[in-house]
Amino acid sequence: DHFKMCYSAARTIGWVNDGQSLEHIGFGTVMGEDGKRFKTRSGDTVRLVELLDEAVGRMKISLQERIKDGKANIGEDEVPKVAEVIGYSAVKYFDLRRNPTTNYKFSYDQMLDTKGNTAVYLLYAHARLESIMTKAKADFKVDVEVLVKDPQKLVQILHPSERNLALHLQMFSDMIVTTLEDLFPYHICEYVYNLSIAASDFATQCKVLGSPEMESRLLLCHATTTAMRQCFDLVGIRHVQRI
Repeated sequence: DHFKMCYSAARTIGWVNDGQSLEHIGFGTVMGEDGKRFKTRSGDTVRLVELLDEAVGRMKISLQERIKDGKANIGEDEVPKVAEVIGYSAVKYFDLRRNPTTNYKFSYDQMLDTKGNTAVYLLYAHARLESIMTKAKADFKVDVEVLVKDPQKLVQILHPSERNLALHLQMFSDMIVTTLEDLFPYHICEYVYNLSIAASDFATQCKVLGSPEMESRLLLCHATTTAMRQCFDLVGIRHVQRI
C-alpha cells in the first residue's frame, strides 16, 4: 500500500504519466567494513547527507593534492564544484554497481579509488577523452563536432585497441535490453566500466593528436563519450569536462 500511494502521488504531481510504469527494486543491507550493519561510532544510523558530505570533503582534498602536484586540469576555484560532482557520483555508483539484492560493505577508500570500478575512474576516463577532443580543436583546428556532421568522415578501425573499443560501443543496445528485463542498474554500471577500460586502453595505445588517423580517432572518442554520458544519465551521475 505504501508504494501504491507513492506511485499515485507521483502521477498526481506529474512526475510520471499513465504510459509509464513504476517498479520497486529491493535493496540489501549496507554493512560497515567490520561486516556489521553500517552505523556511526555512537551506534546511530548514518544519514545519507553525512555520507555525501564526507565523500565531497575527501574529493576536495584529493583534487587539491593533484593541483599541487601539477596533475589537474582545473584551478582552485573549480575544486568545490568538481568535488561535489565526483563525490555525489561516487556514492551513487557504489550503490548501483552491484546486484541490489545482496548486502555489501561500505568503504570510502574503495568508493573513491581512481583505479577501480568506481565513478571516480569513469569520470577520469571520460575527462581524458574530452581533453583530447578539446586539444584537437585548440591546437590542430580540428573540431570533432564538425566531423560528426560530415557524412564523408568515417571511423577506420586499424589498431586492436580501436577494434576493442568499437566492439564495446556496439554492445550498448544489448545492455539496454538486458537492463529492461530485470530493471537492475548494475548492468549499466558494468557496461560503462568495461567501456571505460577499453577507452583508457585506446587512449594509451593509439596516438590521436597529430596522427594520420586523428580525425577517425576523434570520432571514436566522440562516440565513446556520448555512450558514457548516456550511461551516466541513466544512473543519475553528473559529469565534468575537466578534472
